[in-house]
Amino acid sequence: MSRIRSKDMKPELIVRSTVHRLGYRFRLHQSELAGKPDLVFRRRRKVIFVNGCFWHQHEGCREGRVPKSRIDYWGPKLRRNIERDAENLRRLKASGWDVLIVWECEIGNEPELCTRLKSFLG
Repeated sequence: MSRIRSKDMKPELIVRSTVHRLGYRFRLHQSELAGKPDLVFRRRRKVIFVNGCFWHQHEGCREGRVPKSRIDYWGPKLRRNIERDAENLRRLKASGWDVLIVWECEIGNEPELCTRLKSFLG
């Protein structure tokens, strides 16, 4: 577990590169915001989270399922992640921030990713 990184993962780097190519500038991992969003656009009051399907339990995604072994360990751990994500989302929205969540499985479709990013940031 100690080898699991929280930033600079491949999906996040792809999203950062795409956003930068689209001409947007951003800050990374602002710790004063709830949940330390991956990309922060202060002037626009928008943030982007790049979530791994397994760790954040993406519904309907093949990778977002709970392992069949050690359910007593994984169940509560993954549930806490979901609860923490919901609380962070609520706090950010209450503070006037717009939030976009990009799932790991969505990164492979670059044209659709670009469209979503442009729509959210535009």
